[in-house]
Amino acid sequence: MDKGIAKELDTFSKEIARRFSIKDRAGNGNNESFNVDEVIPTSDHTAVINFKKNTGKIGVAFCYYIKKGRSKGWKYFFPTDSHLNGFHAFLYYKLEAERKNYDKNFNENK
Repeated sequence: MDKGIAKELDTFSKEIARRFSIKDRAGNGNNESFNVDEVIPTSDHTAVINFKKNTGKIGVAFCYYIKKGRSKGWKYFFPTDSHLNGFHAFLYYKLEAERKNYDKNFNENK
């Protein structure tokens, strides 16, 4: 991971913790507060962040970096099991797209 992007992620991880620690935040019925436990890079533009909650539980966020455009920067969400199953299926379709697109690199456009 690029040093600059890593520094942005470090700052962003603390911002996520701050946002989720807001006591009257919708969905925060247990009045939980979050602290960054560990940032785990999973690629040049993705990471997992483990948060320790004051309840003793752990929260896990998936972060992804968008390199350019209006949405440039780090984004995140807290995936459910359903999201993870969908990601698992996505791997197959992404691989299929790459397989089918490969030979298009050698077509001459006239």
